[in-house]
Amino acid sequence: MSAPMNPQAIPQVSPQTAPEALTSPSPSAGILPFRASTPFTMGIELELQLVNRRNYNLAGDAVDLLTWIEPRELQEQIKLEMTRGMIELNSKVHTRVDQLIEELKVLRTALNKGAQHLNIDVSGGGVHPFQHWHEQRITPSERFNQIYEKYGYLAKSFTVFGQHIHIGVANGDDALYLSHAFSRFIPHFIALSAASPFYQGADTHFASSRSNVVKAFPLSGTAPVLTEWRAFETYYEELLHMDIIGSMKDFYWDIRPKPEYGTVEIRVCDTPLTIEHAAYLGSYAQLLARWILTERPFVITPDFYLLYQYNRFEASRYGLNGMIAQHREDPRYSSKVSIHEHLQTHLTLLEPYAENEADRATLRRLRQMATERGGDAVWLRQVFAKRGSLNDMMRLSSELWMGQRQAGQL
Repeated sequence: MSAPMNPQAIPQVSPQTAPEALTSPSPSAGILPFRASTPFTMGIELELQLVNRRNYNLAGDAVDLLTWIEPRELQEQIKLEMTRGMIELNSKVHTRVDQLIEELKVLRTALNKGAQHLNIDVSGGGVHPFQHWHEQRITPSERFNQIYEKYGYLAKSFTVFGQHIHIGVANGDDALYLSHAFSRFIPHFIALSAASPFYQGADTHFASSRSNVVKAFPLSGTAPVLTEWRAFETYYEELLHMDIIGSMKDFYWDIRPKPEYGTVEIRVCDTPLTIEHAAYLGSYAQLLARWILTERPFVITPDFYLLYQYNRFEASRYGLNGMIAQHREDPRYSSKVSIHEHLQTHLTLLEPYAENEADRATLRRLRQMATERGGDAVWLRQVFAKRGSLNDMMRLSSELWMGQRQAGQL
C-alpha cells in the first residue's frame, strides 16, 4: 500500500473534464453517503520516484518540480506526497485503456520537461533500492505533518511507491461486494505489478518488498466483512466517535470503498516501470469488475478472508511463481494452484467482457506475462546482474519510465 493520501490524491471528476464519469449525485441519507458513479469507469494514481542524476538516490525536489509543470492546468493532476522525493500523478476518469495510455503520455511529457529544469529524473518501481528512511523530509502540509506526528518514523519509512486503481460503481452495496470479491485477485495484482526486489541496499528475495511496509500501520489489511452500506456506515460512525479515525483516508486497507467518488480503490500494486503496464493493470481491474458484478461468483461469508494473508504473502514473495490456496467453493480447482495458472484461467473467463480491441490487448499482454512469468521485478534483477550497480539500475529504470529506453534493453 502506498503512503497515506492527501485530500486531492484521487482522479478528479468534473462535468467539464469527464462528463461520462458520474451520474447525477444521489447519495444515501446516512453519515457516510455513497455518491453513485458510472459503473466500470476507471482512474489510476501513480506514486513516482524523483532521483538525482549524480548517484540516482532520491531527490528532495517535489515542491520545486510542481512550479515547472506546463501547461499549468496539469498541476491539478500532479500532486505532492508524504516525503519530498515523491510525486503523484493522477489520471482523469476513463472507459477505455487506450485513452488512458494517451493521457498518461501527456502527463509524462509534462513531468519529464519539468524534471529537466531541476536536473532530476523520474522513475517507477515500488521502492527506491538504497534510500534510507531517516534521510527523507516530510513535505510541507498540515495533513502530512499530522501523520508524521502521529506515526513517527513510520511516516518517513513509508517512502514507498504504489499504484492505486479506482473502479466506478453504482451504489454502496455494490462497492462492498466488489471490494470483497476483488480480494480473491489481490495475488494477481501484487504479482503483476511487483517491482521492488531491492530495499535498503539489499536483495530482499521478494518480488514486492513494498507490500510488507504497510503492515505496521493500524487499520491496514482488509475491510470488515460487511455487505450492506448501511451497516458499514454504522461501523464507520463508531470508529469516528471513538476518535480512531477522522475520515475514510485513515483506513489503509488493501482495498477500500471511496464513497465521495463512487469508486472501489485497489491499493496493493507497486508502481510499474512503464505507463503502459500501469494502464493495463487498471484495465484488468475494470474487466474483473464487469465479470464480478455481472456474475456475482462469490458468497461473502465471515470466513471469506481465512486464506487471504497466505495468498498475499505468496504473491509478494514469489510473484507469478507463487501459489494461491483456494477455498472449497469451486470443486474444479485443487487446493493450491500457481498464481500464473490462476491468472490464465481468469483471463479466459474475462474474454466475453472485453468490449473493444483495447480490452483484448490487455488480455493478450497479461496472458503473455503469465506465460513468461516475467515482470518488472525480474527485469530489475536482470539489470542489476548485468550492471552490478543499484545506482546504474535506477538510471536505466528512470530512462524506461520516462520513455527513453525499451524494456528489452539492459
